[in-house]
Amino acid sequence: MANYHVTQKKGQKNWNVKKAGGQNASATARTQKEAEKIAKQFSSNSGGGEVRIHKPNGGPIRDSDTVKPGNDPRSIKDKKY
Repeated sequence: MANYHVTQKKGQKNWNVKKAGGQNASATARTQKEAEKIAKQFSSNSGGGEVRIHKPNGGPIRDSDTVKPGNDPRSIKDKKY
């Protein structure tokens, strides 16, 4: 099980996919949506987990999605998706 972060450094155009606790990006993408898709695939391939999507330019987490078969710590359903 692995968690991933989708981030964008200040002044950068590309979005980074970074494994939680990792030093370097596992992948980069031109759009946040594309990076989110890559992060979810990486997490799924490693047995599920959380994908945390940050706001642009190094901002705080704006959304978090559980990738199956990971366990969602909240009992409420995400109505966005």
